[in-house]
Order: sequence, then C-alpha cells, then structure tokens
Amino acid sequence: RIAQSLIGRGRFSRRDFIHLGLAAGLTVAASDQIFVTVARAQPQQGGFAKLGMAHGATTDSIDPAGYPDTFTQTAFSGAMSNGLTEVDAKGDIQPDLAESFESSNAAKTWVFKLRKGVTFHNGKNVTAEDVVTSMRYHMGADTKSAAKSLLESVSDINADGPETVVFTLNSGNADFPYIMSDYHFVIMPSVDGKADWGSGTRTGAFVLENFQPGVSAKLKRNPNYFKNGKPYLDEVEFIAITDLAARMAALSTGEVDYIGRADLKTLGMLKRNPKIEIIEVTGYGHYTLPMNVTMAPFDNPDVRMAMKWAINRQEIADKIFLGHATVANDNPIAPAIKFYKNPEPQHRFDPEKARHYLKKAGMEKLKVDLSVADAAFAGAVDAAALIRETAAQCGIDVNVVREAEDAYWDNIWLKKPWCASY
Repeated sequence: RIAQSLIGRGRFSRRDFIHLGLAAGLTVAASDQIFVTVARAQPQQGGFAKLGMAHGATTDSIDPAGYPDTFTQTAFSGAMSNGLTEVDAKGDIQPDLAESFESSNAAKTWVFKLRKGVTFHNGKNVTAEDVVTSMRYHMGADTKSAAKSLLESVSDINADGPETVVFTLNSGNADFPYIMSDYHFVIMPSVDGKADWGSGTRTGAFVLENFQPGVSAKLKRNPNYFKNGKPYLDEVEFIAITDLAARMAALSTGEVDYIGRADLKTLGMLKRNPKIEIIEVTGYGHYTLPMNVTMAPFDNPDVRMAMKWAINRQEIADKIFLGHATVANDNPIAPAIKFYKNPEPQHRFDPEKARHYLKKAGMEKLKVDLSVADAAFAGAVDAAALIRETAAQCGIDVNVVREAEDAYWDNIWLKKPWCASY
C-alpha cells in the first residue's frame, strides 16, 4: 500500500517498484503490470499533453459569442474558462463559478451566489458585475452571439452586491441553471462596463500562452485555479487536425496523445496497438442535417416532412457509422441526457409518404442543394451520397455541394438552406 501511494504521487519509479516486487516474490511481469495499473489509476500532476482536434479554422477566435466547434469549445471554453454552472458526468447541474443558486417567484427569479476568492488569470477578483457584463454581451439587438436566443427569456439581470447576481425571467424556467452551463456563457472581466473577451483573461484551469487560428492553441497551468489539486497537467496544446487520416496517423505515431472522432473504418487497427486506449461512451453529440425554415423550399412544412421520409436513417447508421450510432429521429437530445425521451412517430425511409407530402406541397419533383464537409462530422460527405440515392427514389434530386473544410461554418451556417451539422 505504501508503494502504491508513492507511485500515485510520482515518488516511486518503475524500476524501484519492480525491484521491490522481486524481493516480495513477484515476477518481473507481475510487478510491471501492477505498476502500470496503479500508475494509470492515480492521476499525477505535471506533464504536457497534445490533443488532436477534428476542428479548427483560420477564422477561429477567442470570442465566446462565436465558438463554432469542438476546437474553440474545448480549448477556450472548457480549458480556459468557467461558467456559472456545469453539467456533471451524470447529467446533473452543478455550481461552477457560482457557489449556489436558487429560484423564487415560480422560477421567474434566479439568484446565483458567487464563490468567494475566485480570481481571473490577471489576479482580479471575480465579481457580480463581471457576470452581468458577460451575460449582457450575448443579449440585445446588436449582439452577434450564437447563444442570443438562449437568453431571450431574460428580462433583466442585476448585481446585488459583489457576490450575488439576480436574473429575472419573462416566464418560469426550472431548467435555467442548465442554460447557464452553455459553453458560450463564460465569465469575462468587466472593463469600462463591457465584457473583455479580447485579452483572453478568464478563470479557467489553463492560461492562454499562444493561439494560431487553424493551427493550435497552447495553454499553461493556472497556479491559482479555485478547484483544489487541478489541473493535473502543466501544459496542454490543442492542435487542429481536420483531416481524418492525418489525425489517425498523428495518434498512431505518438505525435499527439489524444484524438476525438476517430476513423470508424480503421478503428480496429488502433485497437491492436497496446499503447492506445479507446473509450466509447454514449455522449451528448448528435449529427444533424438542419433545414433553414426561413429559406425556400424549407419554409414549407410539407417539403420538410417529405425530406424526413426520404432519408434512410438506419442505412446511414449502419454504413457510415458502422454500428457506433443510433437513429435520433429529429431529436437533438441524446440518450445519455437526463429526461431523454425519443419523440414519435419514428421517421423511416418511406418513398410513398415522401411523395405524398411532396404532392401536398404542390410539387411532383423537387431539387435541393445539400452543403456538406467532413468538418461537420466524419462521414458527412458519404452520408450525403446515401441521402441523394434514397431521395431520388422519392422524386427529390439532392445536389450534394462539397464545401471547403476550412471555414466551413462561416461559409454555410445560416447562409445555406440545408447543410450537415452537429
């Protein structure tokens, strides 16, 4: 037990432990296995990790109003910043920068009490005024925040002293603390009555050292982080590797320590590498093909319904995701999320129903563009090809437009009527 404790604290080398094991009558192999097991189970402080990210573009910014994908969300929201609340591994909402929160007036009023002594990376104390300006940054007619709609129910927000923030809503919302955990709503210092996002000064576990949009973001440990004992790493670098094959190669060769969105077609090769651990869980992510209902022809609900019946979702799950996905049925709420419920009816491929709704929309045939890139999700281009084939059987001509990987979101989001997303 003493040896295991010393291993966990990094004070016992592999060689020392093997010698101890031999003295105790263990074989070299057994001693080595115990060391590896204990070392992996005990997080140790120190070290440097490189993470290969599936996203990243030259248009990326540290501005939280426009975090578009997993690169900015992970590096700048998750590693560099904190919000008032966070969702834990069980799907429950927990205080983050807030110490507590409570509602009154039928959940129309929410009061958040801030943790005492929390500081920004520059040493400034976090106050209620910082929270107010950070939230207002995403509100109002002039904001360009992608999260603006999430705060439309907020009629007022005020600081009640240095450590208390009061939100007043137009109507009651029992889930408001969940909304506060959104990755856009990071807390930034207030400078001259405005949220200072440009300096990159936040409260998170890591401090930004260098950022090259579309290339990498390097951060170092925040020695004054308010969560005791964290972070474990001294430095971390997020590297944009949008090409799937290059990302897989980077992990296989040890160029990076972690990747997300592995190539499902070659996953078996990674499994054979004893130095690589594959973790597969039901996450919160979902891959979608959203139709902009303000643009023709998707402003017609019958056209949208025709498209729902013209797609063979199960075929996409089987052929593109190779059994590593479940059909979501137009539901963005993942099965892993608390209170999940799959809506009915389940939309399956049905050419007859697709043609029925197309005719109801006053059309015999339809031609639409579908903008895709694997920047949306690995396999998006191949999935679009399958959609084109099944839709053709329903009198719908889907023109697959392969967009540029770099700046995909800037080029298509809210600009193209139909696209691949997540």
